[in-house]
Amino acid sequence: MSHHIVEAKDLHYIYPDGTIGLNGISFRITHGESVALVGENGAGKSTLLLHMTGYLIATQGKMRVGDVIVAPSSLNTVRRSIGMVFQNSDDQLFMPTVFEDVAFGPMNLGLEKDELESKVMEALETVGIAHLKNRPPYRLSQGEKKAAAIASVLAMSPDILIMDEPSSSLDPQSRRRLVELLKTFQHTKIIATHDLDMAMDLCERTIMLHEGRVTADGPTVKIMQDDELLHVSKLERPLRMQGCPVCGSQKQSSSCLDR
Repeated sequence: MSHHIVEAKDLHYIYPDGTIGLNGISFRITHGESVALVGENGAGKSTLLLHMTGYLIATQGKMRVGDVIVAPSSLNTVRRSIGMVFQNSDDQLFMPTVFEDVAFGPMNLGLEKDELESKVMEALETVGIAHLKNRPPYRLSQGEKKAAAIASVLAMSPDILIMDEPSSSLDPQSRRRLVELLKTFQHTKIIATHDLDMAMDLCERTIMLHEGRVTADGPTVKIMQDDELLHVSKLERPLRMQGCPVCGSQKQSSSCLDR
């Protein structure tokens, strides 16, 4: 299924002020993979995601989604295959009601009224907020906003789902619901995150970025065990791999909690 593939070849990007965003990135993500993008702030994660959707176009090199090179002339085709959930849900929700926000994309594809309503309600039910369909987005909690933003993408039936810091601003229960929801998405997922426990939950593969370059690309568990690699990118092991802060053992015991 070539339409699920995301591939970068020697990707470079320089911002107008001269800042280097990407500095020769190459990788290939295939159908059904769940891949985490990790790295410190400014490593290039968000810049890379914006190249996948064509919001930014490479200064040098090529980004391919499916069989299509991402370019100004191919954006309509690319954006039918790939759906992006932004870090700040307020950047994605702009209509008077949740229903209208989720309907915006499919409506612009020309769906008829009955099919449009069916698509929207299916997406809202998938993320568990069908009861909020008539609520203005500004009256939603952060977790509800994130769910609405995800629904607005799912309603477009993307082959590839990309997300920028999906767990930011979420309380623990909302984060857990999000993880369980994302586990049900069977196609390709690319998740940029500082939440390394979420990366462990969802992604068998991790690509680590540092100063616009790929510094590691491999099994998530192996990368999360490399303390030197994590230190360079100002990251720490996922909490589940740090062990008990009291006794130092890998598992926290009830006796430790009583101390």
